[in-house]
Amino acid sequence: MGVIEVRGLVKTYGDLEAVRGIDLEVEPGEVFGFLGPNGAGKTTTISILCTLLRPTAGEARVAGIDVAHDPGAVRSRIGLVFQDPSLDDQLTARENLELHGRIYGVPGALRRQRIDELLRVVELSDRAASLVKTFSGGMKRRLEIARGVLHHPKVLFLDEPTLGLDPQTRKHIWDYLQELRRREGVTLFMTTHYMDEAEFCDRIAIIDRGKIVALGTPAELKSRIGGDVITLTVADVPAAAKEIAERFGIAPLAANGTLRIEVPDGASFLPRLVRDLPMGIDSVALSRPSLDDVFLKLTGHAIRTEGASEKDMLRNMGRMWRGGRR
Repeated sequence: MGVIEVRGLVKTYGDLEAVRGIDLEVEPGEVFGFLGPNGAGKTTTISILCTLLRPTAGEARVAGIDVAHDPGAVRSRIGLVFQDPSLDDQLTARENLELHGRIYGVPGALRRQRIDELLRVVELSDRAASLVKTFSGGMKRRLEIARGVLHHPKVLFLDEPTLGLDPQTRKHIWDYLQELRRREGVTLFMTTHYMDEAEFCDRIAIIDRGKIVALGTPAELKSRIGGDVITLTVADVPAAAKEIAERFGIAPLAANGTLRIEVPDGASFLPRLVRDLPMGIDSVALSRPSLDDVFLKLTGHAIRTEGASEKDMLRNMGRMWRGGRR
């Protein structure tokens, strides 16, 4: 049985159908990625799984508990790391964790043991008595992750866990997450716009217009693109696309002023393309399929950052969650 089970999930707002019949199952201990563009429905889905929204139809269970029937029991079994900081800057690192442990009813001796243990894991033991307002963005994110697993949740939800961090700090955050997964056996359910970060996931669900359009391991998803990817920059994209389709029988995909072509053997096709295409080519690149290519092929558009309404919803999720626990 999955630690997260979703069947026929629907969420509507008047005439707007934000989530349209999602089916999903996440296994215990899995790192599961949720990818989608603006308004795709992933924020709404996560809000339902975290008991912050009620579904219009369908069923969602987390840790075996129906999110609509017993939200309190679900909340006690999950942790959350939001996109925006949600720590108290006027408290120390230890005081933030102490407050969280008390809210979740972690007994005193165990609470102190867990706080010391997790501060070591995220390498903040030497800053335990420092005010959080003196921390860098990466340090705050590490403390939020420690706080999220303090009460031994079954599932840790992470919304854009490394958004805005530099590449080195992003890598360190993932080192901590993988270590916590190994030590705690916690399931990680994350959203991200960093495609290289999605490679850390055991499986990925791509959601678009309220439906899951693909689900599988990164390797399985990339295998949907045949062979190699050639990316062209040309002055007249529509004319070049028409020529390629007529001369080579290939339908290129236009995106962001470029053309992408999928071919079985890019090394042998590329010289023919350069020789036979009647218009000039400004630049050309040959690569193996990436998750960016998969996303573009399945949805017809590139992944983008969340729209303002979705960001606002996520901020409200943080406020609602903290308020609901006190």
